[in-house]
Amino acid sequence: MAYSMHVYMAMAMVFIGCGANVFFLELIVSEYPGSGNIITFAQFLLIAVEGFVFTSKFGTKRPVIPFKNYFIMVAFFFSTSVVNNYALNFKISVPLHTIFRSGSLIANMALGIIILHKRYAPSKYMAIFMISAGICLCTLMSAKNIGNEDQPKTEGFDSTSDFMLWIIGLCMLTFALFLSARMGIFQETLYKAHGKHPREALFYSHALPLPGFLLMGRDIYHHAVMYSATEPIVVGLGIAIPKMWLYLIGNMLTQYICIRSVFILTSECPSLITTLVVTLRKFISLVASIIFFQNPFTLWHWVGTTMVFGGTLLFTGVLHQLKDAIFVRPPPASQDKKTD
Repeated sequence: MAYSMHVYMAMAMVFIGCGANVFFLELIVSEYPGSGNIITFAQFLLIAVEGFVFTSKFGTKRPVIPFKNYFIMVAFFFSTSVVNNYALNFKISVPLHTIFRSGSLIANMALGIIILHKRYAPSKYMAIFMISAGICLCTLMSAKNIGNEDQPKTEGFDSTSDFMLWIIGLCMLTFALFLSARMGIFQETLYKAHGKHPREALFYSHALPLPGFLLMGRDIYHHAVMYSATEPIVVGLGIAIPKMWLYLIGNMLTQYICIRSVFILTSECPSLITTLVVTLRKFISLVASIIFFQNPFTLWHWVGTTMVFGGTLLFTGVLHQLKDAIFVRPPPASQDKKTD
């Protein structure tokens, strides 16, 4: 199927924007692992300001979906975002964070069966088994790196404390996984009742939670002060910006590009194509993170990662669709000829 040029551009921007976002994220957390709150706040603020100008037209355009429903969705979205980013404070590496969040299909299927009473084909259950096994394998292999004497330890923690922090981080990621799945089910029922309005939902899901960051104000201010004290980098015209603020700005802008590009794909392409693009993007980001930042990644990590992404492709039916596209040929045109 042929798409317009701006759709292909959006596909490219998913790889560039989302991949660069992970790059800036790892630059930040490698120096300040406790930056989850300030990162989340900065991302929410940028998207909320953009939506206020272009979506709500400076507050003059009323939302189609009632506010009370947005407040429920915002509670889900805000909690999920904060917990996911804050988990990085608990010895969770960015590659493990990426792999673990790829298990969203598991949570979606489980809650779909429990809440919506859905039933799935055997291939779906096989895919979920592959994803679950892959995540468990990567998690166990990552556990071996906790407290390893050959690796530098975080100041103030011994190996037992590091391991307990890592367990807490895993629990946070698991909680966020199921919370995100529950939000997806809520959105599904909401859109059925009021229609799809993704740009409106994107704006309100980022704007309404902003007051909630007051609860984290002290931590955000603390990291802002530390960022301001980092080495300045000249960006041109004699202007110098502290290094960590440059990393944060890069993370904010690439997050915006990532979300906007995914929005274009969900609006213009079948969900199958969008899922394939996003899944391949995650895999490329994971490989880049491992190579550039020299994160420990063994052969078993690669086996687990292959199972996670292979299971994701099997779940979405991409492999079956590709097989049909390659091996199944359309029936030949009728060769009947008219007789005089």
